[in-house]
Amino acid sequence: MEAAHRIRKQIYEELGFTVNIGVSSNKLLAKMASDFQKPDRVHTLFPEEIEQKMWILPVRDLFFVGKAAERRLRSLGIRTIGDLAHTDPQVLSRVLKKHGEVLWRYANGIDDSPVEIEPADAKGYSNSTTLSFDVTSGAEAKSVLRRLTDQVCQRIRQDDVRVETVTVQIRFNDLTRASHQCALPAATNITKEIFDTVCQLFDEMWDGTPIRLLGVSTTKVSREDMGRQMSLFDDTDYAKLEKLDKAMDSIRMRFGSGAVQRASDLTKQEKTDTGVKEV
Repeated sequence: MEAAHRIRKQIYEELGFTVNIGVSSNKLLAKMASDFQKPDRVHTLFPEEIEQKMWILPVRDLFFVGKAAERRLRSLGIRTIGDLAHTDPQVLSRVLKKHGEVLWRYANGIDDSPVEIEPADAKGYSNSTTLSFDVTSGAEAKSVLRRLTDQVCQRIRQDDVRVETVTVQIRFNDLTRASHQCALPAATNITKEIFDTVCQLFDEMWDGTPIRLLGVSTTKVSREDMGRQMSLFDDTDYAKLEKLDKAMDSIRMRFGSGAVQRASDLTKQEKTDTGVKEV
């Protein structure tokens, strides 16, 4: 408890906002405790305190109980978390399928999920944006895809990983969707290499229908640089490209995302104002 109070106080002094902290023997009970009386409090909810502190609460207050689940539980006469804890789990499973068993366990304070000290490695990196207007030209769409790819690739490099698969998603103005995926020739974190593939995928599936959402995602993450098969017809200096990308990442992290841009991302007026000439 003393450590929890120190954390609460330090957060307020250094960051300027208050927090509630829950203390218990598992993540579920700690989460439930943190939602008790607010603000700026430390609460405990140990197994021996469940009956007194948690079972008296409305069933909707239990973690993982949404509006639909609450309606079904109320149809069974379940009003409180205590009611749920004392209900036959087989009955809950018939009504809520697997979700019913999970809720019964939670109502009884059972949660054996591990506490992760280190964040798990990302399984993929993605970004998407819903557009405020219909995009009807390939150039406009690729400008958006370029920004999305830049953001995705910066995160990939920050985590010091490489990816092997790229996917492009489109939602059209009639709400239909399309997606296209392909494997890269080698695992990479180089923006140009990934963006070239993004453009190829986009060109293969876009038929001119107005676009309202664009997304870029990458998967098959690897921490090791497996190298790439050399080709007589490929004289690309990949090491130089990666060095350039990392330099741009450093500038953007220090001065903001707009501190350095590619000429291809500027509008015609911006190119004129900045003295950039198209050739």
